[in-house]
Amino acid sequence: MGRVMVRLCFSVLLLLTVAVSKGDAAIAKYGKKVKCQNKAYPDCYHLNLYCPSDCPHYYCDKPGAVCQDPRFIGGDGITFYFHGKKDQDFCLVSDSNLHINAHFIGKRNENMTRDFTWVQSLGILFDDHQLYIGTKKTATWDDSIDQLALAFDGEPIYLPGGQGVNWQPSMSPGVSITRLDTNAVSIEVEGNFKIKAVVVPITEKDSRIHNYGVTEDDCLAHLDLSFKFYSLSGDVNGVLGQTYASNYVSRVKVGVAMPVLGGEKKFGTSRLFATDCAVTQFTGHVAGGDSSKNYEYANLNCASGMDGRGVVCKR
Repeated sequence: MGRVMVRLCFSVLLLLTVAVSKGDAAIAKYGKKVKCQNKAYPDCYHLNLYCPSDCPHYYCDKPGAVCQDPRFIGGDGITFYFHGKKDQDFCLVSDSNLHINAHFIGKRNENMTRDFTWVQSLGILFDDHQLYIGTKKTATWDDSIDQLALAFDGEPIYLPGGQGVNWQPSMSPGVSITRLDTNAVSIEVEGNFKIKAVVVPITEKDSRIHNYGVTEDDCLAHLDLSFKFYSLSGDVNGVLGQTYASNYVSRVKVGVAMPVLGGEKKFGTSRLFATDCAVTQFTGHVAGGDSSKNYEYANLNCASGMDGRGVVCKR
């Protein structure tokens, strides 16, 4: 009897060891697994989601953002990918008094027909102002070095490195930029929007796992972003903005592991501060009947660019 119990215990221990090993392998490949606990988002509530080990843990189990390669969680709570193209600009949000374009950087995999892409910078228009936030090109990553670039109406912004340091233009007191960390800032325009932006690199590990092909002269530093919108109208459009529109019906195939949303021609724009995309709504002032909906942060649901498919967001 004793020998049987020893064999049984050994078998159980072996099974547990294999399970743990498989779990560790999954975490190494995909990241930590977390469960969405926000009942306001029924499409993801109580679902287990992978979060990469290099992603801030306080972002990865909450809906809504532009993150990693990049991927979106839309205003309807559905995760999708938008591939875009490297070295081109695309409209993320276009409303009567808010227009946000993104510049994509990327790498081409010879075995694929598309680019791996990431958001390198944003061009934000509101009222008669232009606000720029982007990442500097850097060969090797160092967390202690500021790789953010900021500008307001064409003038560079100097924001010292101390946490909580704030900058406001004298002629526009409703605009505020606050440093959260060496490579993280919060940008807010009173009554319009708030954006949290973090500069992150592609690590050698990520490149090796996903075959990104990162070279020694460029770690492909890019932006992870989360949004809060204070006064979107029902007519808002753009890759992300359309998912907040009052008449939006998702074309994403729910249940597909990595659903892709197309529309490169529709959302493409000629330059970072252009408003010439096919779906533009921007006029520089709030249109009558704007809904003044208060949308919570589209917080990052990072899953480290698994298979390099696209851009992610949610409401």
